[in-house]
Amino acid sequence: MFDSVTIIGVGLISGSFSLALKENGLAKNIIGVSRTQASIDKALELGLIDEALPLEEAVKKSDLIYVAIPVDATVPMMRKIMDLINDKQIVADAGSTKNVLCKNLENHPMRKRFVATHPMWGTEYSGPEAAVHGAFAGRICVICEKEKSDEDAVNTMESIYKKLGMNIAYMNADSHDMHAAYVSHISHITSFALANTVLEKEKEEDAIFELAGGGFESTVRLAKSSPSMWLPVFKQNRENILDVLNEHIVQLRKFKSCLEKENYEYLQELMEHANEIKRILK
Repeated sequence: MFDSVTIIGVGLISGSFSLALKENGLAKNIIGVSRTQASIDKALELGLIDEALPLEEAVKKSDLIYVAIPVDATVPMMRKIMDLINDKQIVADAGSTKNVLCKNLENHPMRKRFVATHPMWGTEYSGPEAAVHGAFAGRICVICEKEKSDEDAVNTMESIYKKLGMNIAYMNADSHDMHAAYVSHISHITSFALANTVLEKEKEEDAIFELAGGGFESTVRLAKSSPSMWLPVFKQNRENILDVLNEHIVQLRKFKSCLEKENYEYLQELMEHANEIKRILK
């Protein structure tokens, strides 16, 4: 058990992580650091944190510092944190891009105390009130550049995530960002684009509300995600996302062409091929 853990950012991921630490008896005291007083007040009210401190105080008091803020803010924040820690402390992040962060920290003298992690879970909601009990159970956590972190730091983070019910996967930062583009980032872009399509074409809000069934709602759900969180992800992982987006556009054009040419036989083949995803996603 940690005597004290600091979470940087008190939103969906960090708040859920804090709840999980408490529920599994992994931390006696959780400190919150946030750029807004409103978030701190809400996190205290909800019991996500036990106290709030300025960054330097919080870091010096903690065994583990867990960073879960937008990825563009993570790099400068992480450099500040790494300048403050000693060789007994552990720093981990939860960001959905890894390449930029890992490159920025690769020559830092305390690099070995940092563990690059990405718990693959999230919802379309944000802020302290979005924190969820039992959020990570049954999900995958990716640990990147394991060999560049101290063994005890990696073992500790593995143990924490496993106690939260997560399975562990290992990748280098490049591979992580490529795969994240295909299985996560493209889903958000598609959802944002679909929402814009419907908002552009369907001018009657009542009709959207009344006719949008479960299929549409589940597909467009991610369009409610915070732009301030996802824009930095798209910027940092631009090349990988462009690659998957180009392929997605190719596939959309195939469906469009089938309808234009009334080629329903090939349209059925495309859908049957898509059904093969059932072998992977039960």
